[in-house]
Amino acid sequence: MQIQLVKLLSFNAGYVDTASFLALYGLFAAHVTGNFVTLGAALVSDSQTGTWAKLAALPMFCMMILLSKFIHHYFLKLNKSAYAFLFILMFLLFCLTAILSIFYLPFPQHDTAISFIVGMALVAAMAIQNAMHRVYWLKESPTTVMTGSTTQLMLDIGELFLKPSGEKKKQIQQRLISILPNMFLFALGCAVAAMIYKFALFLIFFIPPIVLIFSYMFRENYKKS
Repeated sequence: MQIQLVKLLSFNAGYVDTASFLALYGLFAAHVTGNFVTLGAALVSDSQTGTWAKLAALPMFCMMILLSKFIHHYFLKLNKSAYAFLFILMFLLFCLTAILSIFYLPFPQHDTAISFIVGMALVAAMAIQNAMHRVYWLKESPTTVMTGSTTQLMLDIGELFLKPSGEKKKQIQQRLISILPNMFLFALGCAVAAMIYKFALFLIFFIPPIVLIFSYMFRENYKKS
C-alpha cells in the first residue's frame, strides 16, 4: 500500500501539538489559536510559564506564512518550485528543536531563552506546513486543525442518514475516506507524543524530523490540483 503524504503530516501535526503543549507548558505549535486560551489562563494563574512564547506564537506563525509565500513567489520567478525547499526548511527547524532538547530537557517551569527558541521553531515549522497545504495540497483534507474536519464529518454522517442520491452518497463516502484517516492519525500522533513525554522525554523532539524524512520521501503522493 502506498503511503500518502498527508497521512504522515496529520500524524506529525498531532504529535508536534501535543509535544509542544506538554514539554513547553501549554504552547500549541500547530494550533496557534489555542494559545489565546492558554495565555489567558496563564495571566491569572500563579504560574505564568510560557507566557512570552504564547504571546509570540501568532506573530511568528503569521511571519512564517508570509515568508513561505515570498519563497514560493521567488522560486516561481526562477521557473522553479519551492516545494522541496520548504520541506527542507521544516526539517531543519525540527532538527534545531531536537538538538537543543538534548541539552536542555526537561525545560524549567519558567521562561528561558532556549525554551522560547524551541517553541518558536516548532510554531515556524508548523506554519510552513499550513502554508504548503494551501499552496500545494488543495485537494487534500486538513492535516493540522481538526475542528473543520470534525464538523464536515458529522454533517456528512447526518446526510447519510437522510439517504441522499447515488451521486451525492458517493461524494460523501469519498470525503469520509479522505477525512477519517487524517483524523485518526492526528489523534494517534497526540497519543504517541503523550506516551513519549511520559516514558522517554529525551526523545520527544526527535520524532518530527524523522517523520519529515519519510514525508520528503513520499512528497509526491498527494492529490494533485
